[in-house]
Amino acid sequence: MTAGAGSRRGRGAGSGWGSGSAVDRVEAALDAIERLDPGVNAFTVVLADEARATARAVDRGEAGGPLAGVPVAIKDHVWLRGAPATNGSLALADFVPDEDCACVARLRAAGAVFVGKTNNPEFCYRGITDNALFGLTRNPWALDRTPGGSSGGSAAAVAAGIVPMAVGTDGGGSIRIPSSFCGIAGHKPTFGLVPKMPGFRGWPTLSVDGPMARSVAGLALMLSVMAGASAADELTWPVPVGDVPGDVARAGVTAGPVEDAVDLGFAPVERDVRAAFDRAVAALSDAGWRLEEAAPPTGDPTPLWNAIACAEGYASEGPLLAEWEDRMTPGTAEIVRAGEGVSAAAYLDAQRERAAYTRTWAEFFATYDLLLTPAMQMTALPVGILSPEAIDGRPVDPFFDDWVAFCLPANLTGQPAASVPIGFGDDGLPVGLQIMGRRWEDAAVLEAAAAVERVLPPQLPATGAPTSRRSG
Repeated sequence: MTAGAGSRRGRGAGSGWGSGSAVDRVEAALDAIERLDPGVNAFTVVLADEARATARAVDRGEAGGPLAGVPVAIKDHVWLRGAPATNGSLALADFVPDEDCACVARLRAAGAVFVGKTNNPEFCYRGITDNALFGLTRNPWALDRTPGGSSGGSAAAVAAGIVPMAVGTDGGGSIRIPSSFCGIAGHKPTFGLVPKMPGFRGWPTLSVDGPMARSVAGLALMLSVMAGASAADELTWPVPVGDVPGDVARAGVTAGPVEDAVDLGFAPVERDVRAAFDRAVAALSDAGWRLEEAAPPTGDPTPLWNAIACAEGYASEGPLLAEWEDRMTPGTAEIVRAGEGVSAAAYLDAQRERAAYTRTWAEFFATYDLLLTPAMQMTALPVGILSPEAIDGRPVDPFFDDWVAFCLPANLTGQPAASVPIGFGDDGLPVGLQIMGRRWEDAAVLEAAAAVERVLPPQLPATGAPTSRRSG
C-alpha cells in the first residue's frame, strides 16, 4: 500500500541523513512519501505509526546508536518483523515474518527508523521493478523509465530524497543496476560478510543483502552496522569489516594499480555510456589515479550465471507453480521452470566451472587492486519492457537479463562491487561506475568509491526529488 497523493517534484528528506530531531526527520520522510510516492510507487507498505514511535523513543534517549533517528527503507524481499514480506508475489501476499533478518536487526539496534518496505519484481527475478501485487515502480529522474531492479523500490526511494538510505539485495546486479539507473550509491558486499537470514531461500550462493544511499558515506555507515557473522546465517564468515566509515572519510587518491575496462573484452556498451566512462577515467587519471587498461580472460559470464541461478530458483520457487503459475507476473513462471530439468550433477558441474572462473578472477586481482567498468551497459530502460532489443546494435537475448554483464562476475566470484554515479547519458539519465575489488576488501572498494565521489560529485539536488530531465 502507498500513502497520500501529490507531485513527485516536492522536497524530500534531504541529501544527508537529515537534521533536527528524530521525529522531525521521520515526519519529513513520511511527508515525502505522501507527496512523491504516488508518482514513483517505490513503497509497498508505509510503517508510519511504528516509525513515529521509534523516533519518539530515540528523542527520549531510549534508543540510540550510529543510525539514531535516520529514516531507512527496507526492500520487500528482506524480512522485517511485523511487516509484509511478499517477495513481490501474490503467492506470498499474506506472509508477515515474526523475526528480522539479522542485518535488519542490527540496523534496528543502531537506531535506524524503518519507514516502510520497498517494491521488487516477483521473486527478485528481473532487472526492472514491476509485479502483479504492487504494480510498476518508476524512476524519479523520468517517470517513463524504470528504476531498474530488483531493488528498484529502494533505489527510487533514495533517489527521490524520501530516505537517505535503504536496504537492497544483489544476486545478479540487483543493487548495482538500480543504483546506476537512479544515480545513487550502492554496494554489493563480499558474499558472507552481511547475513541475509532469516529470509527467503532464493539464490543462496549468489545473493547478498547490502546498502544503498545518497552518498558513499551512507553506504559505509550502513555496512559497518550490517556486517559480521551471524548464527542465523551459516554462510557468513567472521571477517572484520574494519573502520569503513573512517576509511571513507579519509579517502584520497587511489594508488593502484587499478584496471579499467569499458567492455571487459566482450560486452556491448551504448556509445553515450562509453563516453561517460571515458570522461570519468580521464578525470580520475588527472586526479592522480594509476590506471591501466586490461580485462580478465573469462568472457561472457551470463550462461554460467544462468545455469546456477535457474537451478537455485526452481528449488526455491518451483513448488509454487502448481497453485500459482497462472497468477504469477507475466514471464516469471518461465524463469522458474527453466531450472526444472537441472539435475544435481549438472548443478555441481556448474559450481565446479564457477570455481575455475573464480580462480581466474582471483589471479587477475593478485596484480590489480581494483577494476573499473561501467555499472550498466545503457541508461535506464523505458517502462513496460523487460530488456532492450539491442545494445549498441547487438541483439539481446530476451529470456533473462542478458544486459547486465558487468554485474554478474561479482556475484559468481563473491567479490565486493559498488556503483557510484559519474554523469549522464545523452538522454540526461544517470550513468554509474562499477568498482570491484578483492574478496573481503569492501573497505578498499568503498574508499575508492568515496574518492570517485570527490572527483565527480553526484549531481543530485541537496534536498527533494532529483530534477526531472525528461517529461513523465
